[in-house]
Amino acid sequence: MAESGTAATIGMVPTTRGRWLAAIARQRELSLVAIMVVLGGLVTLVAPQFLTISNISQVAVLASVIAVAAVGEALVVITRNVDLSVEATIGLVAYSVARVLELHALDATAAIAMGLGLGLILGMTNGVIVTIFRVPAIVATLGTLSIFRGLDYLIAGSHQVPLAGLPPGFTDAARDTFFGLPYFVLVTVVIVAIGSVVLRSTRFGRQLYAVGSNPEAAAILGIPSRLVVFTAFSVCGLLAGAAGILWVMEFGTINGTSGTGVVLAVVAAVVVGGVNIFGGSGTLAGAAIGALFLGFIANALILVGLSQFWLQAIYGVVILVAVSADAFIVRRLKRANSRSGTR
Repeated sequence: MAESGTAATIGMVPTTRGRWLAAIARQRELSLVAIMVVLGGLVTLVAPQFLTISNISQVAVLASVIAVAAVGEALVVITRNVDLSVEATIGLVAYSVARVLELHALDATAAIAMGLGLGLILGMTNGVIVTIFRVPAIVATLGTLSIFRGLDYLIAGSHQVPLAGLPPGFTDAARDTFFGLPYFVLVTVVIVAIGSVVLRSTRFGRQLYAVGSNPEAAAILGIPSRLVVFTAFSVCGLLAGAAGILWVMEFGTINGTSGTGVVLAVVAAVVVGGVNIFGGSGTLAGAAIGALFLGFIANALILVGLSQFWLQAIYGVVILVAVSADAFIVRRLKRANSRSGTR
């Protein structure tokens, strides 16, 4: 049930075409890595600094912020839902953490704990609205996106927390490394590793895929679907809170508009990383690699001198292509499966 490919949703297919399509579905992560290698070679012809260690490290650090939020979003998407409020959660947590640090109300450790707790509460709020009040996730989180962002504006007003207002050394983690590996990347790897083990080796992981793959069958099997979905939204909020803390460390200067527009990048990272928007399949590693892939595209645009306005269009195209590809593969697999069943 916890297979990463689309085939996990509808069963393996004995036909050659079915096996070929299932293989494509399972190898999205490798495909992204291959595309990044080709992209790196092409961009380097125009901008030789693209493949330098310093540039790759900078891209990886920036992508890590999106990747952490994308891991949480992937959990929600696997259950056939979506959380559009992640950017507002990131922004609200970022400003709240920066503000309490500026006021010396909490030390760094307590402020980080507060940020994680706030993110968890916001995620739980989404989970309650979706599971208890049965509001469709896209509608519920669109509403909480506006509510959370409104709270951010209300609290922040026109105030901006400057870098100088943060404790000395608080932002060092965005530039420090551990044996050459940036701390941000290390944090992302640890989160992905823990999440992947949970999804592959625990009852909750199997239940998560089951709910997204076939909600009706999950209900017949006695799986507590609403609890599973609530947990996914809660963890999504927690990780969005973590991304908000990383946002403070990375950018330093924080105001009420921090994180605006990030949701498009988060959702794009999830779907391009192979998490099926129709639920039931995908990996957390794929979502993280998707964030890195989009980060390299953004960096390439800057280095070749193209306008960043193209980035929004690219995100949209990436989402449409990925979703269309998933829908095509699912239809083909179902058709091949039905044909083999009639023989």
